[in-house]
Amino acid sequence: MKLRVGIIGAGGIAQGRHIPAFQQLGDQAEITAISDVNVEVAKSVAEKFHVPNYFTTYQEMWPHVDAVVICTPNKFHREITVAALDAGKHVLCEKPMAMTVEECAEMVEAEKRSGKVLSIAYHYRYMKESQAAKRVIEAGEVGNPFVVRVQALRRRKVPGWGVFTNKELQGGGSLIDYGCHLLDLTLWLLDNPAISEVSGQTYNTVSREAEQVNQWGTFDADTFEVDDHVTAYIRLANGGTILFETSWAANIPDDAEMVRISGDRGGLDVFPFSVNKAENGMMTTTKADWILGEDDPGLPQAKNFVDSCLGKAEPLVKAEEAMNTSRVIEAIYASSLMGKSVPVENGKGVEKA
Repeated sequence: MKLRVGIIGAGGIAQGRHIPAFQQLGDQAEITAISDVNVEVAKSVAEKFHVPNYFTTYQEMWPHVDAVVICTPNKFHREITVAALDAGKHVLCEKPMAMTVEECAEMVEAEKRSGKVLSIAYHYRYMKESQAAKRVIEAGEVGNPFVVRVQALRRRKVPGWGVFTNKELQGGGSLIDYGCHLLDLTLWLLDNPAISEVSGQTYNTVSREAEQVNQWGTFDADTFEVDDHVTAYIRLANGGTILFETSWAANIPDDAEMVRISGDRGGLDVFPFSVNKAENGMMTTTKADWILGEDDPGLPQAKNFVDSCLGKAEPLVKAEEAMNTSRVIEAIYASSLMGKSVPVENGKGVEKA
């Protein structure tokens, strides 16, 4: 059987990643419905991608779908996810999972009572470099990873379109929109470790300058309320640490994405991929000539979701893991607001089956 998939929210991420990816899985899935609060957008996107049904409310699509992909602003993730699961639909929800950990918990409870699949679209886990790093770590080449350096930095690229800078709809800025990807990837590579304490600081000084210099559109500097630069020190219960930084608007020479893991047997960089060793009287850096996997992570993400819904696989991004990422995000914001380190509630991290 083919999985009938509906798209809720027909904006850029739906058109640029999800719809094209699912339409490449024509033997397993088909997009049968699109909903958007703007009827003209819903209609035009349905016509563009040859989708037979379009609606202005997501509830109207229930008879036409077995699963949905939620591409709305963050504020609506919980509401729509819970409604879809309660209606018996599988859910792939865009990141971040929700605005708060409490909302995430409601989504997890809905998943449990529905018996359906809930996965979160942290697509960095599906990148071939990320998959290679996971294999190397699981093979024991890094040993015990105890220091991790993470950067997700853009040079003056605040997204000046959509609702990215709307705190009420999104819950935050660079951290909850962009840095969450590298944070989630790091926690996954470390096997979702227990977090004990977080110290964080958020900034939005650059984006409130009177003279706006920005590569990605324009925004109102006078009403800019979300973070455009964030730093954090994350202490793990096992004694390890994560040094984390993310920004939409850094004054740096080039954009930078880095996950650098140092362990007691070796280390690795994810972007670009390398394995770093000290042995046999040498220090070596091994780079990959070729890495197994897709160049576009959207395709393996869609395939994993479809296979999970059809009972052929387990979701690569489980809801409880994504909630753990949100738990750290929430702690970073809380630490910045209070001006001190904060303990992370439920420091056990993700429970193992």
